[in-house]
Amino acid sequence: MELLEIILTIVITYLIGSIPTGYIIVKTFTGQDIRTIGSGSTGATNVKRVMGKKWFFITLLLDAFKGALPVILAKIFATSFTGLGLLPVLAAIAVILGHSKSIFLKFTGGKSVASGVGTILALNWQVGLIIAIIWSIITYISKYVSLGSIIALAISPFLMYFLDGHLAYVGYCTLGALYIIWLHRSNIQRLIKGEENKVR
Repeated sequence: MELLEIILTIVITYLIGSIPTGYIIVKTFTGQDIRTIGSGSTGATNVKRVMGKKWFFITLLLDAFKGALPVILAKIFATSFTGLGLLPVLAAIAVILGHSKSIFLKFTGGKSVASGVGTILALNWQVGLIIAIIWSIITYISKYVSLGSIIALAISPFLMYFLDGHLAYVGYCTLGALYIIWLHRSNIQRLIKGEENKVR
């Protein structure tokens, strides 16, 4: 039963994470494939390039909700390894993998920032809220969404350690931060060269 619960958690949460919010929004309202526009990402920043600031925030919130909901459900209904927090962490991992490698988009997708922050909010709302504030401040000051994302996620394991201390959650934040930073490797190269696009 424990193995079945683990498998179902991973499969269901991966499928939820795979729902391509940004792709659906842009396709529905403009008929365009967002993967052929701008960075090719399905995330909120690329949606903004096509549909403006309002849809940037709508996509951001929907992706964060998509990240948080499966983790919350895993925390509520998990019966296996409850003391270790294993199922919520597996749900969180599956969600960000689904968002970045969606089965519905031939394993393409976004960079999992909003969904990743959503998972952290579900694991510990204080840590998630602080990360969201850090992201907002850095992005507002620098005008680089990627820089805000990289720094906020890089700080997340330390915040989780000092404010929560749950080793499974700290481990997830560490792995999640490394994965999301890796997804931003082209952005990092452009930041170094001074060629990264700013948001206005």
